[in-house]
Amino acid sequence: MAEKAVPERLSWAVETLELAPSDRVLEIGCGRGVAAALVLDRLKEGTFAAIDRSHVAIEAARQRNGESVAAGRASFEVVGLEDADFADGSFDKIFSVNVNLFWTRSPARELAALRRWLAPGGSLHLCWEPPGAGRAREIVDKVVPVVEAHGFAASPVTGVTSTSASLVCVVARPRD
Repeated sequence: MAEKAVPERLSWAVETLELAPSDRVLEIGCGRGVAAALVLDRLKEGTFAAIDRSHVAIEAARQRNGESVAAGRASFEVVGLEDADFADGSFDKIFSVNVNLFWTRSPARELAALRRWLAPGGSLHLCWEPPGAGRAREIVDKVVPVVEAHGFAASPVTGVTSTSASLVCVVARPRD
């Protein structure tokens, strides 16, 4: 059975990370591990951790990225973001794709945890492929102020797919 093409939103989101070979990366809501594979291809000495609420998705992600799991470079855990627990300063980059909690409700608790988990100089990348350009603007208008209110400096990055679908990523860095 042939692998499906990688969705453009995932390739684009991974590009926004501007990964260094030694980065320590966390993906929130990793699904079946497609973006994980893209990240792991770019990490030479770095590590990758991913969380998702779905047992089925995590099992698929582990299988897709089995060599990296076996080598100790990647881990996949069934847990919701609000219940995850990582040491302070564990990650250089944290990202999500199409995780709506950041713009559909108050993510205060989650943003506080993400801020703690980022290493000095680290960045948070909250990315979406919204259904329509108007929703992209709505996401930016909701997410940027919320992220900034929780101790980050945030800026939106936008793009489009080959089919002209909107892409948006709020890139945030902790303020000192």
